[in-house]
Amino acid sequence: MTEAAPATMTRIQQKNRDLILEGALTAFSANGFRGATIDQIAKAAGLSKPNVLYYFASKDEIHKTLLTTLLEMWLDPLRRLDPEGDPLAEVLAYIRAKLMMSRDFPRESRLFAYEILQGAPHLTEVLGAGLRQIVDDSAAILARWMDQGRLRRVDPHHLIFSIWALTQHYADFDAQVRAVLGASRDPIAEAEGFAEDLYRRLLAP
Repeated sequence: MTEAAPATMTRIQQKNRDLILEGALTAFSANGFRGATIDQIAKAAGLSKPNVLYYFASKDEIHKTLLTTLLEMWLDPLRRLDPEGDPLAEVLAYIRAKLMMSRDFPRESRLFAYEILQGAPHLTEVLGAGLRQIVDDSAAILARWMDQGRLRRVDPHHLIFSIWALTQHYADFDAQVRAVLGASRDPIAEAEGFAEDLYRRLLAP
């Protein structure tokens, strides 16, 4: 997961910056913001501490960069909700996309969860009004489909929250899920079928 660097960066500079962000993701997702150190980030990146500080002035700056990139990635599937599409198909596609993100980006999900559990001290500036606006816009699409009788009426905001809770559980509580299901079962594959059935029952008009 990387954020686009300034166009003036050389290929080596871009590579080092990406290594730092990857190392930081490992350190932050394992230890949280408070527990992670620049030394840990440098070690995970395979670079020296001065090299890390050449690209990022502080741990806070690295953390903010990761959170900003993560939020954009996490919200992208919600932005793709098509007002002209089939309502149930659009919701189910969103759920599948979120499950695939939990499968493919578990560290990113845990980093975000750590931040929220700490009261989101570093997210205030990153979030601003953008998150609320995107969610409100998506909730308005869902509400319009409900008004048209194309989805069963439920609270659209809480519908979105429930999708977040269900899908991100498989990343944030991966160890617990696998301990319960055992090594022979695929949590994400099973979750996809379960979630589709659950939300079809909930939302089919």
